[in-house]
Amino acid sequence: MSKVSYYTAEGLKKLKDELHHLEQVERPRVSQEIADARDKGDLSENAEYHAAKEEQSLLEFKIAKLKNVVANARIIDESQLDTSKILIHSVVKLKNTANGMEFTYTLVADSETDIRNGKLSVNSPIGKGLLGKSLGEIAEIQVPNGIMKFEIMEISR
Repeated sequence: MSKVSYYTAEGLKKLKDELHHLEQVERPRVSQEIADARDKGDLSENAEYHAAKEEQSLLEFKIAKLKNVVANARIIDESQLDTSKILIHSVVKLKNTANGMEFTYTLVADSETDIRNGKLSVNSPIGKGLLGKSLGEIAEIQVPNGIMKFEIMEISR
């Protein structure tokens, strides 16, 4: 069973746009490649045909997966969220207590994750460890190489 994921209106629109592009642009392109390769003769030894069929299979898998994500997506009204605790779409400033380094992350749904731009999945070990924490609290988070401790410096939207 799929689980519900929460998105901003912008994030959900981005997903729907990607799905539309895959269905309306990529699917016809791949179908045309298959037709062109089929017209070249013997299919048993036609590498172009087999490559196009494999691409079609991967594309259909991606479309089905994205349709599932969109079907289980919900738009979250950020104005109704409690800003005293870390929740999805919170912007969090953290301080690593071991080395004093500070980081700022926005907690987002899995498909919006982009570490380079400070977007951290709520389902990542650090994301899960931060959920529900309050300002000034120390979050002890189990990561693959041990336990990390982060002080919550700031919470905003």
